[in-house]
Amino acid sequence: MNPIRPRDTTARRASIRVMFSDFDHHMAFVNGQQIHYVRAGEGDPVVLLHGWPQTWYMWRKVIPALAEKYTVIAPDLRGFGQSSKPLDGYDKRTVAADIHALVASLGFEKIFLVGHDFGGPTAYAYASAHPEDVRKLVILDVAITIDEAEQNEFYKRLFHLSFNARPDIAIALVTGRERTFLTHFYRDCYNPGAFTLQDIDEYVAAFSAPGAMRASMAHYGALPTDLKHNQENAKIKLEMPVLALGGEISFGAGVQASLEHVANNVEGGVIPGCAHWIAEEQPERLLEALFGFFSDG
Repeated sequence: MNPIRPRDTTARRASIRVMFSDFDHHMAFVNGQQIHYVRAGEGDPVVLLHGWPQTWYMWRKVIPALAEKYTVIAPDLRGFGQSSKPLDGYDKRTVAADIHALVASLGFEKIFLVGHDFGGPTAYAYASAHPEDVRKLVILDVAITIDEAEQNEFYKRLFHLSFNARPDIAIALVTGRERTFLTHFYRDCYNPGAFTLQDIDEYVAAFSAPGAMRASMAHYGALPTDLKHNQENAKIKLEMPVLALGGEISFGAGVQASLEHVANNVEGGVIPGCAHWIAEEQPERLLEALFGFFSDG
């Protein structure tokens, strides 16, 4: 494994402490959906795609530093946060189309694209559909799966993949117990202190809204379709530079290994002292990696 270790991040550490209220919130109606997004900074666009069970808020610790050099756009994916929660359209090709339409509506074309967890396969779908529009691609702690046997192994190892894919029974069991259910995931990390009670409050409120849990779980029901789409997309490997990073006690080096099956120009490594939640557990190490990757070439 190739651990990613930071250089001096004193200035960026100060930037991480920017207040929640300093972010600018916006709404866009694109691809038939209302998409909420946060925007900050000026410069070349960096689009940040969150995972489950999260919203744009997962990027709160890295947005201020990135915004010192870039225009940062952090949307809520469809089904999450303040974005639309339709009954269908949760395969990652469709979700990526939302984001591509959002980027176009803001007047941008070529972007740096970062995806974590479900944001990863969404970013991969975006890059596959619009390779000329993605300058560089970053995938954080998720495998881009093109093998059915591998996906079945994930189902065995991660109970919520199957549980969430049956939203009727899942919601019946979770309703009224959202905090207990969600906190299980936030505390499953290298440093449980990465999530404050205020952070958990923010997420619990988002996923307790009407329709929110069902809509977010619909992303899991789309996994078989996503696998087929990934297999189709993988027939033409990505050519843009790709950075693949995994948490030390989560996907680890497996992120880079999976991207090497679908892209030709991949670098990566492992974030030490970190589980799945890279942007929240190790924001300084992530920032160091992103700044280096974006500025290199």
